[in-house]
Amino acid sequence: MPNQEITSAAAPASSAGIIKPHYSPRLCNDDLAPTRDQNWSWYNIFSFWMSDVHSMGGYVVAASFFTLGLASWQVLICLLCGICIVQICANLVAKPSQQAGVPYAVICRQAFGVFGANIPAVIRGLIAFAWYGIQTYLAASALMLVLLKFFPALNPLTLPHWLGLSALGWICFGIMWVLQAMVFWHGMSAIKRFIDVAGPAVYVVMLLLAAWIVYKTGLSNISFTLASKSLTAGQQTWEMITATALVVSYFSGPLLNFGDFSRYAKNMGEIRRGNRWGLPFNFLLFSIVTVVIVSGTQSLFGTMITDPIETVSRVGNSVAVALGLLTMIIATIGINIVANFVSPAFDFSNCSPQKISFRTGGMIAAVGSVLLTPWNLFQSPELIHYTLDVLGSFIGPLFGILLTDYYLIKRGHLDVDALFNATPSGRYWYRNGFNPKAIASLIPAVLIGLVISFTPDLHQVANFSWFIGAFLSAGFYRFVARHDRAASVSMSYIKAELGKE
Repeated sequence: MPNQEITSAAAPASSAGIIKPHYSPRLCNDDLAPTRDQNWSWYNIFSFWMSDVHSMGGYVVAASFFTLGLASWQVLICLLCGICIVQICANLVAKPSQQAGVPYAVICRQAFGVFGANIPAVIRGLIAFAWYGIQTYLAASALMLVLLKFFPALNPLTLPHWLGLSALGWICFGIMWVLQAMVFWHGMSAIKRFIDVAGPAVYVVMLLLAAWIVYKTGLSNISFTLASKSLTAGQQTWEMITATALVVSYFSGPLLNFGDFSRYAKNMGEIRRGNRWGLPFNFLLFSIVTVVIVSGTQSLFGTMITDPIETVSRVGNSVAVALGLLTMIIATIGINIVANFVSPAFDFSNCSPQKISFRTGGMIAAVGSVLLTPWNLFQSPELIHYTLDVLGSFIGPLFGILLTDYYLIKRGHLDVDALFNATPSGRYWYRNGFNPKAIASLIPAVLIGLVISFTPDLHQVANFSWFIGAFLSAGFYRFVARHDRAASVSMSYIKAELGKE
């Protein structure tokens, strides 16, 4: 691992938002400046991942792997391999942001240029745009079930009304939209407190639901292999590789902008510890509990239910149903804020720091998510499939370029002041504020990923779009920027020699 170095005194200090007089207002505001509040412990990072894992999407993904026709030990190996890859990548992504105390969008300036960083920022922001709306719709659906459970008279309001959503649907969506905005509006400290509670709360409900199902069906009726189909050795190997890739793809969004949260951590030791407990240990336990519940529904209701909302709604006790669904709502709010609200808030703010604050950036995403009418998007499985593949096609290349630049080209050297320097003398000015080499590496990697995603004959390969994009962009960028690496190594040697004198 190269020696990491920060060449600025602006590297995180003890007190909040360091804005130096020479920082360009075109690149800086209170939200983007190096933070003065690096007080997150390993538990806060652990809670961050709990909010990501303990969602309705995470539940369905974990349950689906046990329906592939693999033995339980094979599925667990896939889950562990995939989540360990995510853990390693999270540690790598976290390092530069924790060092400098700045979000993902600002760190991208090192690779793409001080203005070129708007390219990856906008891409990530627009991806979060769509998923914010979809997650809000899922939470609204859970809220609707709670209301209908206690107020059956509301049933006439569930008929399609306007733009594909019923009147009650609009009411529930509006409530969830406002609740999330309220948490977000109070800033990162409120978000930290919220996710500290949201993740553990879901575990309580999941464990209680699993205990109830085991009590109703008996332990002998719980199977860790939920599929009846048999596979050949070759098919099993392919399914295992695919499942491993899907785990990484599922977490690719929050993984890319993990720096938005790691910037607040006390040190890398806390981050590594939080990632260790929040990913392999947490994801494996959650998956086992999920399978107990899904397997139990087969015995209890005569059909396998992979939707946690439907499972909770079938519990006989109305109070238990309400508490379970409300907890699911809290969990969905947690992952939505973590994965799809904070990211565009920083990303859009990065485009015009003086006009778009963290709050304004987040609200742009919130309003845009309504305009997309996400309930229509979610009701098309084919469209969702393509969305996931396209997401990987964009996120993989961005990930590859970011890490290649920081670890292989810059050798871990980071000039924080230069991240906010909008003059040609700045280290990250490149050409008019854009790095042509990074952009030239991004475009072909993304295009190849999109071709794979939209070619029917390459359907199975599309599951690996994140890996393909990451390796292609890393290879392209490592080649075109090879002379920059030589210059970086030479500068490191000169500094070392000067230090000896």
